[in-house]
Amino acid sequence: MTNVAVIGTQWGDEGKGKVVDLYAEKAHVIVRFQGGNNAGHTLVVRGEKTILHLIPSGILHNNKICIIGNGVVIDPGVLIREIDQLKARGVLPADTKLFISDRAHVIMPYHKSIDTERESRLANKIGTTGRGIGPCYEDKISRQGIRICDLLDKEVFRERLMSNLEEKNFYLTRRFDADPLDGEQIFSEYLSYAEYLKPFVADTSLIIAEEARKGKKILFEGAQGTHLDIDHGTYPYVTSSNTTVGNACCGAGVGPGMLNNVIGICKAYTTRVGEGPFPTELSDDIGRYLQETGQEVGTTTGRKRRCGWLDVVLVNHAIRTSGITGLAITKLDVLTGLERIKICVGYRTPSGEILDAVPANMKVLLACEPVYETSDGWSEPINQARSLEELPKNARRYIERIEVLTGVPLVLVSVGAGREETIVLKNPFGG
Repeated sequence: MTNVAVIGTQWGDEGKGKVVDLYAEKAHVIVRFQGGNNAGHTLVVRGEKTILHLIPSGILHNNKICIIGNGVVIDPGVLIREIDQLKARGVLPADTKLFISDRAHVIMPYHKSIDTERESRLANKIGTTGRGIGPCYEDKISRQGIRICDLLDKEVFRERLMSNLEEKNFYLTRRFDADPLDGEQIFSEYLSYAEYLKPFVADTSLIIAEEARKGKKILFEGAQGTHLDIDHGTYPYVTSSNTTVGNACCGAGVGPGMLNNVIGICKAYTTRVGEGPFPTELSDDIGRYLQETGQEVGTTTGRKRRCGWLDVVLVNHAIRTSGITGLAITKLDVLTGLERIKICVGYRTPSGEILDAVPANMKVLLACEPVYETSDGWSEPINQARSLEELPKNARRYIERIEVLTGVPLVLVSVGAGREETIVLKNPFGG
């Protein structure tokens, strides 16, 4: 049975939520494997928008198993609000099951305080969301973290919380002159979270293995994008986890043989939220057009996204580091109305050297200028197209050129925000 992983090829915000929602119709199990509530997926179903930060996008489908894997860091208050909001809207199917890994780490109030205080004092800001994601991953790596299974054990939780808080309060008060946090208040609050979440907690690696043995189709849902990867992204302007597909194994508790197809989501242009290098960024009328037409506002932060031309150097980096087998092009409709469209195919250094790969040194990348190919645009609306033949000639040429430049076949083209506004070229699950 074929299993599929979906990841972003840019800096996140590529439209993964819509694609995962579409593929979830074919899947039996949907697994979120990294990140936290610093990432958001927006779904538009029958004209109604749903924004998810922690729950896998497949939650809106009937008869699915949705899993938050051990690689995710969980703010329990945020997760509970998300569950309650879905229930209140009546969009949480009764026969769809949600499970939370007992090995996932918990975001604590001191993580959020440290995150906010650090960012506010940085001269060169990273652009963190202030949700405590980074400090939580830090504690995980330094073996000071509190996991979901610890949260459910009252004695273990108290011991670890009070031990951690002694150090965190020292850091907050001495380093940042901030107010200390109340351990008893946190203990009481998080015990109530534990009581609510207890029915959802399980060894999710076992569940995935059992469903795989039954021949069920499994969809692994990544958050953010390749170039926010802690190792392979534009460091230090990155997130605190691995966003490339290898982390689907670590963050879900499965072996690499379980990943059969890797679908890379590629927006028809490029966007970025927060700080960091962006070679194709446009600060002119075209950049503003992309921002306004594409409604490019961060799902989690509410910040306007920086916009620019499609950068194939970035996309090819993602293809190489994740072994992408198929590309899904999103937001092609946003380019409608532009007279000329550009694609970045290389970077020119100040010395005149042409690079076809993303340099690790951010000083070098910041000094590079994009090398462009230019093609004619189109003016005809495309949101009614359901096959490539129904697209305008220049729109077809554009996406065909992306296929040639990347060497990866297209499996899907999104021509609008709605679930139905999609050209499906291949089912990655087979059949």
